[in-house]
Amino acid sequence: MMKLLAYSALALSALTLGGCAMMSKPATAQPQVAAPSNDYLIGPGDNLSIVVWRNPEVSQSVPVRPDGKITTPLVEDLQAAGKTSTELARDIEKALAKFIQQPVVTVIVTAFVGNFSEQVRVIGAAARPQALPFRRNMSLMDVLIAVGGVTEFASGNRATIIRTINGQQQTLKVRLDDLIKDGDISANTFMYPGDVLVIPESYF
Repeated sequence: MMKLLAYSALALSALTLGGCAMMSKPATAQPQVAAPSNDYLIGPGDNLSIVVWRNPEVSQSVPVRPDGKITTPLVEDLQAAGKTSTELARDIEKALAKFIQQPVVTVIVTAFVGNFSEQVRVIGAAARPQALPFRRNMSLMDVLIAVGGVTEFASGNRATIIRTINGQQQTLKVRLDDLIKDGDISANTFMYPGDVLVIPESYF
């Protein structure tokens, strides 16, 4: 009986200490904000492969015109920009239904440019300033690789990202020199569609 009481007291003491330890454990850091995830929206300059099942005569590869529209056999001036490939496929099916019984359409984007809102633009002292189509999970490092890095006159740690969220423009500081020259991965960050990376030149 005495042994049983001793074991019970020991177990109660262990639980009490464990509870105190859990209460005194510092809070963990908040997880990083995840990269934006969204479906690709077709934009002017994209090339589309339009396949109509069992109707090769109306299947065709077409570019998206600067006005955002496409023209295919039996379908004229159909709005494509701003839609996903699935949405455009359904629109083409509706248009073709006047001529083909129960058309089944697949749209494949074969060359990407994207809407301005779906691009990441790099200006300033980049080796090759340009607009890049946004890709899911695109990071600052991915953008720098795509533009060939920065010039020798760039002031990388004074670079900024101009980002519009809910209609409000924000300016975020980034540390390109730390990322490129020092390999500081903490300076890497996710990019968002519509971001503008501004890389200034050094003062001297």
